[in-house]
Amino acid sequence: MSDDTVRGHCPVDGIPDDERGYEGERAHQRGPVIMRGSMMPSDTVMGNLLAPEASTDWLHMDPWRVLRIQAEFVDGFGALAEVGPAVVVFGSARTPRDDARYAQAREVGRRLAQAGVATITGGGPGIMEAANRGAAECGGTSVGLGIELPYEDGLNRWVNLGMSFRYFFVRKTMFVKYSQGAIVFPGGFGTLDELFELLTLVQTHKVTRTPVVLMDRAYWSGLFSWIEGTLRAENMISELDPELVHITDDVSEAVAIATSAIGA
Repeated sequence: MSDDTVRGHCPVDGIPDDERGYEGERAHQRGPVIMRGSMMPSDTVMGNLLAPEASTDWLHMDPWRVLRIQAEFVDGFGALAEVGPAVVVFGSARTPRDDARYAQAREVGRRLAQAGVATITGGGPGIMEAANRGAAECGGTSVGLGIELPYEDGLNRWVNLGMSFRYFFVRKTMFVKYSQGAIVFPGGFGTLDELFELLTLVQTHKVTRTPVVLMDRAYWSGLFSWIEGTLRAENMISELDPELVHITDDVSEAVAIATSAIGA
């Protein structure tokens, strides 16, 4: 058997393999990757970018979703980084304007603005609109972080800094990251989701001191009786920190507690 056969018909010129190399040959570089010889690509990054797409299936694949999620985080951080001290107000989108709770939420927004504290809500109608309205009427920062839903019309007209999100989890990150306290009015599944997300983060010390105030004792007493009487009694949770979770009917008390961690 000849040397050519052993070497797969590679040319043999008497130069040992460990000295042959690619010196003098053209190289192609993509970022930190260098390619020469048989590894040289036939395409280019710019050429691929400008080439017509035969299919747009990539728009619906997870790698592209990751970029959209990343973009939402970047936009959210950029929009809210300079808001300053803030309290988030949660509550039902279904609360009518003639409801006493609407008036209370509006007063919460006013008092926060008077204290130089921004009001952050989900940007929708009901309790969210009321809190944004109270803040805006007093010249305060009225933030609305909306979510794309088929049955909502976008941000309420009292928002003076707003953003709409595709993803609930990105939006909830913004609520928690840029608020130093929370006031939770009566609401449904969305409000409960926001409340328990925050309570979980507080209980597991994933966030710094964040007081949580629940407005309307009659509405919340049944839930918290079950939490203390069932969850706590069966050791499913540790004791709720009385310094961080409060239930009240008084707007002044709610605002005082919710802002108690600001500047602390």
